[in-house]
Amino acid sequence: MGNPMMPGRAGRSNSAPVKAKNAKGTVRRLWDYLRQQRKGLLLVFLLTLLGTAFNLITPYLLGTVAFDRYILTGNYAGLAQLCVWLLALYVVASLTSWVQAYIMTAVSQQTVFQIRRDLFKHLHDLPLRFFDTHSSGDLMSRSTNDIENVTTTLNQSVVQIMTSALTLVGTLTIMLVLNIWLTLVTLVTVPIMFWLTRLITRHTRRYFGAQQKELGGLNGYIEETVSGQKVVKAYVQESRSLAEFNDINHRLLHASIRAQSWSGNIGPVMNLVNNISYALIALSGGWLFLQGMTSVGVIVSFLSYSKQFSRPINELANQFNLLQSAIAGAERVFEVLDERPESTDDEKTAVHQLPAQVHGEVIFEHVQFSYKAGSPILRDVSLTAKPGQTIALVGPTGAGKTTIINLLTRFYEIDSGTITIDGEDIRLLDKENLRSRIGIVLQDAYLFSGTVRDNIRYGRLEATDQEIEEAAKLANAHSFIHKLPEGYDSILSADGSNLSQGQRQLLTIARAILANPSVLILDEATSSVDTRTEMHIQTAMKQLMQGRTSFVIAHRLSTIREADQILVIQSGEVVERGTHDELLQAGGFYHDLYQSQFNRVV
Repeated sequence: MGNPMMPGRAGRSNSAPVKAKNAKGTVRRLWDYLRQQRKGLLLVFLLTLLGTAFNLITPYLLGTVAFDRYILTGNYAGLAQLCVWLLALYVVASLTSWVQAYIMTAVSQQTVFQIRRDLFKHLHDLPLRFFDTHSSGDLMSRSTNDIENVTTTLNQSVVQIMTSALTLVGTLTIMLVLNIWLTLVTLVTVPIMFWLTRLITRHTRRYFGAQQKELGGLNGYIEETVSGQKVVKAYVQESRSLAEFNDINHRLLHASIRAQSWSGNIGPVMNLVNNISYALIALSGGWLFLQGMTSVGVIVSFLSYSKQFSRPINELANQFNLLQSAIAGAERVFEVLDERPESTDDEKTAVHQLPAQVHGEVIFEHVQFSYKAGSPILRDVSLTAKPGQTIALVGPTGAGKTTIINLLTRFYEIDSGTITIDGEDIRLLDKENLRSRIGIVLQDAYLFSGTVRDNIRYGRLEATDQEIEEAAKLANAHSFIHKLPEGYDSILSADGSNLSQGQRQLLTIARAILANPSVLILDEATSSVDTRTEMHIQTAMKQLMQGRTSFVIAHRLSTIREADQILVIQSGEVVERGTHDELLQAGGFYHDLYQSQFNRVV
């Protein structure tokens, strides 16, 4: 996550409109999800067909039948009977429409449920490198706003497109049967409608894409600013944060105005063309009646059918507008789904599994790594950790200490060299199997919303309540948990913010103890707590490290005096190695660093 004072990596997006990269491909992929609901879609189609048939027959009954057979001939009994039939048709059509909408809602929600499920599952499969380059706010926007756009469009557009297509074909057929000349007059304005629709939708697709992009940037900025609110206030950066927010918000405003303005143009433009068509039919129909080439009833029916003919064209144009928004959102979702998952590498290379009990011999041999080609982070790193040993990693910020840990857990893949556990090359191990043998306690103690018990149980979901309490006792966490209002059933807020930093850290240690890993990683686990709390955590860590191969990234050198081996990392290289006493006697970098800390404390 970015610096809360300078939030919103995604918020720096270019405000220029972005056109969908592959609209046809996105629609095909949406259809792949939608067609999984074949039975529901088939039922919706049949109901749509039935409802369209009702809509097609009523203008004929109101015009040709009502005027020519009953009104002009004075057959009012027949007219009354026709009114009853029309009422029945309207009732049945309304019921059909209601059932159709209900089924389509279920179909669309089930479809979006599957897309959302696939996206969330895929996010878990992606490597950390992906999250380093994508803000969490933007990913949230793709998972919520973009998918919601797809939901809205599926609910409205699928049925509407089917209805409009059937209505268009049916209306044209009936008009040709009634009067070919009036049909030709109606078709005069169709090319104009198609040309205007194409012109407008070409712009709306671009602007809806820009709108979704800016919305993702805004969400990212808000998420990062809210998360870093303490830092914003501490450095009195509220005005700057507001100014940056206003800048991003204005870009979203302009993108939204362009998208919605072009989208809103289609209705008035189509209405103008429709009214011109309506007037032409009325004039032509009147002339044909005077020439004896048609009847009043046919003209009345034709006027209704002309509206019914132009309405599907208008609706199709409007649906294309909605589709542009859905395509823009769906494309952003599919971009994430197309990212290469971690499991891809395992499918090619993973051939071994570590046993349940690992001895814990870890060896790095001539390991090279770079996050970016041409900028090496680790250079020829070699180390050996024998089973049960504690290896401490010290050095300045950015030296590569955490990178060594990230490579051991295969959060990133090495460029060259080998890393083995009990003689097994970790690149040939299944990642889940590897990580299940490694326990990690981070500097930032992350807890989930839920009970204290559930947060500890996260280390091993099948653990009993008694095992959870035993782990908490070993972690020196039982005493403070017992004092909480509901004890182990106390509800923690998001990220455990209703506990102190030290208490959160003790819970993560209890979680690691419960997981019972063979290899342990402690990433500056005591750097954010006071000296007294540090003593409690140190005691808990000794319990946790007992009998396990442990890697400790140390900020306070006083915490690693008893380490079996201390590696001093500088600029991605191991420049010194040995025990605490050996390194002090050597009088090198470690000696100077230790003395600087000791003198500062004194």
